[in-house]
Amino acid sequence: MDEFETLIAQQIPRLRRYARVLTGSQPRADDLVQDALERSWSRRHLWRPGSDLRAWLFTIMHNIYVNGIRRREPEGPEAFDLPVPPAQEQAVEVRDLYRALARLPSDHREILLLVAVEEMRYAEVAEVLNLPLGTVMSRLSRAREQLRTLMNGEAPPLRRIK
Repeated sequence: MDEFETLIAQQIPRLRRYARVLTGSQPRADDLVQDALERSWSRRHLWRPGSDLRAWLFTIMHNIYVNGIRRREPEGPEAFDLPVPPAQEQAVEVRDLYRALARLPSDHREILLLVAVEEMRYAEVAEVLNLPLGTVMSRLSRAREQLRTLMNGEAPPLRRIK
């Protein structure tokens, strides 16, 4: 195995986790990851050694998702790969969290998951999603506030359109 292949193999679990949350089903997530890996392999000459491979792969996968994967609401809390099955109370909390995440606009959900689950820095998220850093920060703030509101059982505030 060459260095590129080794580095890509290390990122597959992260790609699968993010794809699972994006698509809401394991089969569609597997297809998305497969497409991203195929595209990255065929364009490996475009990757600059020493640059952030994770951000490059997530950018490819995100672009494939945006450009062609049909959007559907996630199907259940099984989209989260939890290492240990939660207790009954925790299972309810996870289910509620998953439902609240599903109610967030996709652009907010994507940023929240990249920062909170994938532990990407804001600059990396901005690069992956091709957004200005300020947009990432404001969407993340709104996503956190909406999630907090939904988890507290409150209705999200209505937006005024002038």
